[in-house]
Amino acid sequence: MRRLRALNPWSNMWQNLRFALSAFQYSGKAVGLVWSTNRTLTIILAVFTVAGGLLPAAIAYLGKLIVDSVVAASQTGGKAGMALAYVGLEAIAVTLLTFSQRGLSVSQSLLRVLLGQQVNELILQKALTLSLSHFEDSEFYDKMTRARREASNRPLSFVNRTFTLVQDVLALVTYGGLLLQFSLWAVVVLAIAAIPQFIAETRFAGAAFRLFRWRSPETRQQTYLETLIAREDYAKEVQLYQLGRVFLNRYRQIFHRLYRQDRNLTLRRGFWGYLLGLFSTAAFYATYAWIAIEAIAGRITLGDMTMYLMVFRQGQTTFSGALSAIGGMYEDNLYLSNLYEFLEQDVSQSQGTAQRGTIPQDGVRFENVSFTYPGATQPALTHISFHLKPGEKLALVGKNGSGKTTLIKLLTRLYEPTEGRILLDGLDLRHWDIEVLRRRIGVIFQDFVRYQFIVGENVGVGDVEHLENYQRWKIATEKGMAKPFIETLPEGFYTQLGRWFKSGTELSGGQWQKIALSRAFMRKKADILVLDEPTAAMDAEAELQIFERFRTLTQHQMVLLISHRFSTVRMADKIVVLEGGKAIEEGTHQELLQAKGRYATLFSIQASGYQ
Repeated sequence: MRRLRALNPWSNMWQNLRFALSAFQYSGKAVGLVWSTNRTLTIILAVFTVAGGLLPAAIAYLGKLIVDSVVAASQTGGKAGMALAYVGLEAIAVTLLTFSQRGLSVSQSLLRVLLGQQVNELILQKALTLSLSHFEDSEFYDKMTRARREASNRPLSFVNRTFTLVQDVLALVTYGGLLLQFSLWAVVVLAIAAIPQFIAETRFAGAAFRLFRWRSPETRQQTYLETLIAREDYAKEVQLYQLGRVFLNRYRQIFHRLYRQDRNLTLRRGFWGYLLGLFSTAAFYATYAWIAIEAIAGRITLGDMTMYLMVFRQGQTTFSGALSAIGGMYEDNLYLSNLYEFLEQDVSQSQGTAQRGTIPQDGVRFENVSFTYPGATQPALTHISFHLKPGEKLALVGKNGSGKTTLIKLLTRLYEPTEGRILLDGLDLRHWDIEVLRRRIGVIFQDFVRYQFIVGENVGVGDVEHLENYQRWKIATEKGMAKPFIETLPEGFYTQLGRWFKSGTELSGGQWQKIALSRAFMRKKADILVLDEPTAAMDAEAELQIFERFRTLTQHQMVLLISHRFSTVRMADKIVVLEGGKAIEEGTHQELLQAKGRYATLFSIQASGYQ
C-alpha cells in the first residue's frame, strides 16, 4: 500500500513536476559540451532530428489519401493514377525518414566516441590540478570513480534525449493537428494515457541513481580485487600464498550483493511499468472502438479511420517517448551531477609567484614545523626545526612511521605545514611559484613509479622538458650508475620495460632503483636532492659505489637522505633522529655516537648483526 501511495500521481504531482524541471538543470552545459566537441555533427544531428519529427505525420496523412483515393476509384470505376501518385509520395517520404534515422544513428555513434574522449580528457585535466590530499581521501576517490564510470556517456545521452524530445514535440504537434479534426477529447486522452508510466519511470530513475551513488565504495573494491588477480606485479604473492580463490570469492560476494540490489530494483521497475502501461493500452483500444463506431456511422471515411488509428497509436507512442525522454533526462541529470560535482571540486591554487628567495644561498630551513594529516587526530610531525645549507648532506633516521616521508612531502609542497614554516633561500615555500620550486628539487620516493615505458623515457620523466633527450639520458644514467646494465639490454635505451606491453623486459629491484636514481639526476638545475631509501634494493657493494660517487657528484647540492642503513647514513654531514614525529637528536655521526642516545642504540643494534 505504501508503494501504491508513493506512485499516486496526485499526491506526488508537485514532486514529479520538480523532477521533470530538474531534468533541464545541466541542459545548457551538456549541449555546450556536445557543441564544443564537434559543431558540424551537432548541426547534422539537429537537422535529422527535425526531419524525423515532421515526416511521420506526413506519412500518416499520405496513407489516408491513398486509402481514400483507392476507395473512391473502386466506387466510381475511375483510374488508379491518383492513388499511385500518393503511393509514390509516401515511398519518398518513407525513404527520407529512413535516411534521417540512419543519419541520426551515424551522427550519434561518431559523437559518442568523440564526446567520450572529451569528457575523459576533462576528468584527467581536472585530476592534474588536484593535490595529494585529494588522492589520499577515500570519499574523493569515490567521487572520481562515479564521474568516470557513467559521465562519458551521459552528456551525449542527455543531448540525444533533448533532440528526441524536440522531435517528439514536433511529431505531437502534427499528430495533434490531425487528431483535432476528429475530436479534442482524443488529444486529451492521448496526453493523459502516458502520464502514469512516466511517473513510475521517473521515480525509479531516482532510486537507481541513489543506489549507484551509495555503492561506489563496493564497486571500487571489485576493481581492486580484479587488479590483484590480473596484474603481474601481484601474481607472485597471489600464487605463492594461494590467495586467488579467496580474492575471487570476495569478488563474487560483492557481485551477488550488488546484483540482488539491481535485481530487486529492476523487478519493481518492470512490474510497475507493466501495470501502469496497461492503462495506456486500455486508452488506445477505447479510442480504437470510438473511431471504428464513427466510421461505421459514416461520419468519417475509411481513410480517415486508418489515419486516426495510425496517428493515435503513433501519437501515444510518441507522447510516451517524450515523457520517457524527460524521465531519462532527469536520470542523466543525476549522473551528470557526478561529473560536474567532480569538475567543479574546489582546488586551492598556489598563490606564490616568487622566482628567487630573499637570502640567496641560505638553503632550507624548517622552523617549528608541525603537520597533521586531514582527518587524523594525532600530528605526524611536531615542532621540527633544522637548517640545511648549500652543499650539505642531511640524513633522517627513525623507525617506520616516525615522520620521515611526511617531512619530504612538506619540503616538496605536496602538503603544507599545519604550523610553522619552511624557508628556501629565506622565503617561505608558500610564496614560491610552485613550478619554479619543483624544478629545483630532484626526488626519489621509496615507492617510486616503475613506468611501463622504454628505458630512456623512464629516466627522462625526471625532467619533462627533456623527456626524449637522448644525450641527457646518457649523462643521467652514468651518474646514477645505470648505464652499464642498460647497454646490455636488447635495444639499450629504447628497450620496453615491464610486462604490460609486447616484448617488455623486467628489471631486478636494484636495477629499477638505479633507474630511479638516474631520474633524479635528469634535473641539472636541481640544487636540492631528496632520496628516500634510494639503495634499499641494492647489494652492499653497489650501495657503497653509488654513495662514494654520489658525494662527488653532489658537492654543491643540498641532499636530504632517508635510509635505514647506517653505513649510508654515516656519510651525511648532519643526522636528525625522528621518533613519534619529533626530532629527538641532531648532530654528526660521531657526535651522536658519543651522546649514547637513540641513534647510538640503533647503530649498535645494526652493527651487531654484522659481527
